[in-house]
Amino acid sequence: MGKNSFFIFFLLLFLTANAQKEKLMYHNIQTDAAGKIIPWYSAETGKAYSNAIQSVWHFWDTMRTDLNGLPYYMNHQVWRPGINDPRGVGGDQFAMAMSSWRLLYAYTGDERLKDNIKFMADYTIANGFSSATSHWPNLPYSYNTLLYSGKYDGDMVLGKNYLQPDKAGAFGIELVKLYKLIGSGSYQNVVGDQYLDVAVGIANTLADKMIDGDADHSPLPFKVNTVTGETGKIYLEKGGVGLSSYTSNWSGTMKLYLELIKLNKGNVTLYQQAFDKMLAWMKKYPLTNNKWGPFFEDISVWSDTQINAITFAQFMMNHPEYFPEWKQEVKEIFEWVYSKMKNETWKKYGVTVVNEQTAYQVPGNSHTARQAAAQLQYATLSGDTSYKENAIRQLNWATYMVDIDGKNRYPQDDIWLTDGYGDYVRHYLRAMAALPSLAVCNEEHILSSTSVIQQAIYKNNTNKGFEPAFKKPAATQASLFYRTYDAAGKEVIFLLKKPSKVLLNNKVSLEVADNKTQGFQWEKAAKGGFLTINRTDAKEVSIW
Repeated sequence: MGKNSFFIFFLLLFLTANAQKEKLMYHNIQTDAAGKIIPWYSAETGKAYSNAIQSVWHFWDTMRTDLNGLPYYMNHQVWRPGINDPRGVGGDQFAMAMSSWRLLYAYTGDERLKDNIKFMADYTIANGFSSATSHWPNLPYSYNTLLYSGKYDGDMVLGKNYLQPDKAGAFGIELVKLYKLIGSGSYQNVVGDQYLDVAVGIANTLADKMIDGDADHSPLPFKVNTVTGETGKIYLEKGGVGLSSYTSNWSGTMKLYLELIKLNKGNVTLYQQAFDKMLAWMKKYPLTNNKWGPFFEDISVWSDTQINAITFAQFMMNHPEYFPEWKQEVKEIFEWVYSKMKNETWKKYGVTVVNEQTAYQVPGNSHTARQAAAQLQYATLSGDTSYKENAIRQLNWATYMVDIDGKNRYPQDDIWLTDGYGDYVRHYLRAMAALPSLAVCNEEHILSSTSVIQQAIYKNNTNKGFEPAFKKPAATQASLFYRTYDAAGKEVIFLLKKPSKVLLNNKVSLEVADNKTQGFQWEKAAKGGFLTINRTDAKEVSIW
């Protein structure tokens, strides 16, 4: 066979091999030896997941400035490269992004993340709240009814003056987290306590308006007119028009009350009553009858949504003290999601993914990643690993939605700045926190903390953005320095090698055998290992 024949032979082999690869969104599907889906970027999950979430953040951070001088994501819920999408922002767009960026900050130490959180919070507070004299005062609106006005003043479907109380609660808890992130007192000429004050205002209104609820009415309505006090309208499953009086998306609001009670801020007696009322309703209705209800601002019909169900399952796992039967109940939520929204299009690759909601049966990138993160947390806490393998495959599958430049396209749909950004990144971070072995890569990262990480300085990372108010530690040559809001807590960190020493509050710490004594533990991995820091009275940690 001549040289040309050899060339043609191997060219045909190459073309045949590639022709057999199925493309999933932006990338050809990659598989392991068993034919199961692995991430497109790297067979090492740590590398692949880190690439996905940091690419997504870079795309958001460098998004173009819009016609009114604001970043594009402050005006729109869908990204378009050539022209502006005519729709305004998503209902939970900013709270979702604030949630993800706070976790990503601990993971990377990129100061621009904190800057972006603060920008979204400041702008919304200044330009998106109901008046103090309205029927529903001091709550954030979810939508800009006049696209380039720079004002948030209504709802996408129902129009001006309507808002979604569940999104107000979600924004409120992120303001509390922002308060913890930057600390009390002066910060870049802004008093951090103001975020706590706004969160208290949100909590007060929601508590004042709360009812006991029943099978058709949640303790707070899904959509309400702040001027007239009227509940919004919705098209019902069985036909006709009803009231937007029901949703089960109250995990954020419940967390808001728990945090304010813990901080002893605001009317804690009223907050405890509101929390108890909401908890009792969640247990009596959605947890019992799986009527999870609507979440999305652009759906005008009744729909049961995966996000409501799984977010509450995560709340249950984070607060098992309120749910004696949480292991069985959480599993039942998982099974309900699969019974209503499973998608087996990619079953031959060993993965079952999930659709967004009953009214829109399309596989979701963030929804599948949420399912995965919750199932991995469940496996770690309960010891039941029946969902574990599929959960990892779900995370692998969702990486295919991210292009090399960070565009994150919703399968069979658009590049949503909700689902593909704020409500995507946090699920990978929570998944790696639940199963740290997924995070092994060539970078060092804080994977989890029971506290808010106020400052993280990685020796080999370049922190960008504004200068932190906190002073950099004297031990600048440490591999990692971080500061927490709480003096007691626990962190799990992936390091490339075992540290030579660990300092807690600038004092040498010892390796300990349990997580009750202040100190650290080291667990070797295939590459590097995992450092667990136990703090009983320390906010500053230096790792050498």
